[in-house]
Amino acid sequence: MNPRLLSGLLAFIAGVVLNYLGDRLLGVKLELYSGLSTFSFAWVLDVFFLPFLVGLLVAWIFGKGSKWLSYFPPLLVRCVSYAEIFYISGTPHGSNLNPMGWWGFYVILAMESAGIGGILGEVLIKNVYGRSTGIISAKGEEPIAEKEA
Repeated sequence: MNPRLLSGLLAFIAGVVLNYLGDRLLGVKLELYSGLSTFSFAWVLDVFFLPFLVGLLVAWIFGKGSKWLSYFPPLLVRCVSYAEIFYISGTPHGSNLNPMGWWGFYVILAMESAGIGGILGEVLIKNVYGRSTGIISAKGEEPIAEKEA
């Protein structure tokens, strides 16, 4: 198997596991609405900080290109969680399932947070900056390779 594909699959699975375990640890279900008490500090952590950590983890494992791969673990976790509530467990008493529009908005927020984590992970962890490999280092040192005119 291609080592790049294998590291991408490993990074994706690690991101999904971290996102899923973080959701369970925080005890937040983004798919449910229970009034204004829904939007707690744990909810904010689950929407913004946890996906950011997922993006950093994906960047640490995958390296260059993780800014694109880091969007997908939160998407998979959120879709599976919505389907689980919709088809299997049902909504608990006192809460409603978010409409698709609001749920999609929350998913986009989580995916963008993961994307920011993926970008910062590429730059900070893997010292990658720019489009071409080796042209400019992230530390601002001399160029590693000369760019052809």
